[in-house]
Amino acid sequence: MATACGFSNELNTFIDEWKQKPGNLIMILHKVQEEQGYISKEAAAEVAARTGNPLARVYGTMTFYHFFKTVKPGKNKVSVCLGTACYLKGGQDLIDEAKSILNISDGSITTEDGLFSVEPVRCIGCCGLAPVLSINNDVYGKLTKDQISGILDKYRT
Repeated sequence: MATACGFSNELNTFIDEWKQKPGNLIMILHKVQEEQGYISKEAAAEVAARTGNPLARVYGTMTFYHFFKTVKPGKNKVSVCLGTACYLKGGQDLIDEAKSILNISDGSITTEDGLFSVEPVRCIGCCGLAPVLSINNDVYGKLTKDQISGILDKYRT
């Protein structure tokens, strides 16, 4: 069964299995984001309709939990750790530098061409390498803001 949001058969089956279970909304939203990379307005409306939840409740859940994304991420997801060790060693400077190089304005996370998105994360789990940045599944540690341009260049093609 295809939906207007382009949910896969696997996701449709998952929703059908979970729509009556306790805690269904969070589980379904996780699955939508896993498949699509974020939760679009159309996907949120489809989840609301399929689970019998008001759209306001779906949006309330999406906005309460920081994990859920409502903006499509870039092809290359740049995650900068702002956990305690990384923050103290300049994590915010790495975010600011990456956004400056990529010309991402305040309030936005994705480049206009959709190639990159830059977001803070709470912990990458590499505190001994602080400050840390990851792009997709590649982790870079003990960084300075002067290294950011060269790292981003590896992902431009």
